[in-house]
Amino acid sequence: MGLAACGLLLAGCGFEPLYGENENTPATNELLEFIEVLPIEGRIGQLVRIELTNRLSPTSLRPEPLYMLIVDLDENKVGLAVQKKSGVTRANLILTGTFTLKQASTKDRLFTGNVRSVNSYDILLSDFATLASESDARKRGAKDMADGIIDRLSIFLLRTQDTPAQRRRR
Repeated sequence: MGLAACGLLLAGCGFEPLYGENENTPATNELLEFIEVLPIEGRIGQLVRIELTNRLSPTSLRPEPLYMLIVDLDENKVGLAVQKKSGVTRANLILTGTFTLKQASTKDRLFTGNVRSVNSYDILLSDFATLASESDARKRGAKDMADGIIDRLSIFLLRTQDTPAQRRRR
């Protein structure tokens, strides 16, 4: 099937790009700039907040926030591979989070969602190497969590017809 035929099929099914600009709505990344990420508890919370902030407003110029994002995280470790003589040799770092998007002016809850990330790491003979491996898994998990939150927020904001950000642009 040719490229043109694929394009016609996608246009007919109602497909719209998530991050592209539409003639009726602004680009999703323009809407995301209006979200302020509140501090998140713990070291993993700091990592997730940094990832979120970098993705939501990549430029140094940040508009007055119209929304507040509240994120609660939980971290668990589960042993996976067990050898008879040496114990656990591999573990999963499981991050679960709940996020809430609120309107900044009224504190009304607009959207709530859940995200989960599972990253494996090796438990080695060296404690330092194990800590480094676990730290890397934590960083990957923070990025996964931020990606999941951004995706869900993007879809929500795109589907919301008359957002305050759109009213401000008129």
